[in-house]
Amino acid sequence: MLTSLGVRDIVLIEKLDLACGAGLGVLTGETGAGKSILLDALGLALGRRADAGLVRNGAAQGVVTAAFDLPAKHPAHAMLAEQGLESGDELVLRRVLGQDGKSRAFVNDQAVSVALLRRLGDTLVEIHGQNDEQGLTDATIHRALLDDYAGLEKDVAGLRDAYQAMREAEAALTVARQSAEQARREEDFLRHVVAELEGLKPQPGEEQELAAQRSLLQAGEKLATAMQEAQGALEQGGGVDARLRACLRALERVAEKAAGKLDAVIAQADAVLVQAGELASALDQTARELDLDPQKLEKAEERLFALRAAARKHNVTVDALPALTEQYAERLSLIDNSAAALGKLEKAATAAKAAYQAKAEAISATRRKAATKLDKAVAAELAPLKLGAAKFSTSVEALPPEHWTAEGADRVQFLASTNPGTAPGSLAKIASGGELSRFMLALRVVLAGRGAAGTLIFDEVDRGVGGATAAAVGQRLARLAEQVQVLVVTHSPQVAARGGQHWRIAKRESGPAKNRTTLTEVAPLSSAGDRREEIARMLAGATITDAARAAADSLLAGQEA
Repeated sequence: MLTSLGVRDIVLIEKLDLACGAGLGVLTGETGAGKSILLDALGLALGRRADAGLVRNGAAQGVVTAAFDLPAKHPAHAMLAEQGLESGDELVLRRVLGQDGKSRAFVNDQAVSVALLRRLGDTLVEIHGQNDEQGLTDATIHRALLDDYAGLEKDVAGLRDAYQAMREAEAALTVARQSAEQARREEDFLRHVVAELEGLKPQPGEEQELAAQRSLLQAGEKLATAMQEAQGALEQGGGVDARLRACLRALERVAEKAAGKLDAVIAQADAVLVQAGELASALDQTARELDLDPQKLEKAEERLFALRAAARKHNVTVDALPALTEQYAERLSLIDNSAAALGKLEKAATAAKAAYQAKAEAISATRRKAATKLDKAVAAELAPLKLGAAKFSTSVEALPPEHWTAEGADRVQFLASTNPGTAPGSLAKIASGGELSRFMLALRVVLAGRGAAGTLIFDEVDRGVGGATAAAVGQRLARLAEQVQVLVVTHSPQVAARGGQHWRIAKRESGPAKNRTTLTEVAPLSSAGDRREEIARMLAGATITDAARAAADSLLAGQEA
């Protein structure tokens, strides 16, 4: 609820600090005293349209600050969290308006957009005025209000889950159908490519192996010549092995006479002989293993060129061909298995839709029952408010499947007609001025406690009525104020007498005689005597009589004058 309102330099208000409490607060004063200015100022803090003309003459800027007590589950918390702003038990909205018409908005002293200020303001305050209708006239909230009235909060939450499941199942089916259709368009291509690649059977790392083999085979002639020359050198002149053996025999014949001097030489010659034999064997083995057959070179080149051609064709590397083969095979498999997969997804989507539809139909039935009950309750409130000829109805219209939402398969709208024989229309168009405000009051009394707004403001809801009708208006405002904070601008003493808080708005002149200015001031009437005089003034006019004071006493005591 609104806890305080501070206004600086707005139109005729130089400085105003208003403390507000729960229950019914009334604002009274003579015509032209500036009661509408107060609502315009509050509208600025709630993010409404700013006009440079609202800044008081001679002031550089106007400032309006509105503080609210914010319940823990109020939707404003979520809005602030979306913007990365902190929230707590108190929410302070501030608007600064310059003489050039430009304005700045703040929430808890943090700069924000005016759009966010307006969104927050719409959840905090609902204003029903002569030319400023919102809240219940907004058809987009009628469904939520009817659901609150019917106690459908948990059911609708379950419906949202069912709707989400239905949308996800439908999306999965759509994607699968698109993929299958795309695959079917590519079927001939896929079958050709898969057959081609699977016939090629590319292996990871095969290009590097073939390139190395090709290089080796391309050098085959040189390698063969070198091997032959090496083997020939070992065999020339009878062969290295024969000469080493002759050398070793010559040494061994005189070894005994050398007193050990030739042992090391003989050992070394023996080792060289062994190594020469190993070298000859290694050359022979290598020559056989090289297998430098020209046909093998031709086959290696054919394979390498085929792999590289396939890679160029598909714009990938040779190493990526095995993975590409698998991908194409999987896409081809989708075609072959699409019927079974699509069948499962279609069943899932059908089941999800049926689950949503069952919940939606149950909720629709409850809404229609609640709508009938709501219509009767509102009708009972209209006659005492001098709206006996008016009719109220709640339309619950079934929507086609393409317009189903997470909130259900219905369009809910509050309709009314104020004259016999006229067709029902939207609340915003059926009447104007006090008549529409009283209609809003009747509806609000029935829906007391529903909706996010914790503060309701009625501007001259009693306009054009008096006596018993004005008393009925005051009674209903008091009842409504038991559920939410209500502020009302009134000219009716019957309504004013119901207020738990009472402020008198008046004009006064200030400054020297030649440059006098007119200011609007708001004075709280806290004493019984002050309230008695103001209500007597409202009854009698400029000259307050004892009879008027007695009538005021009766009203304050809860009796009709």
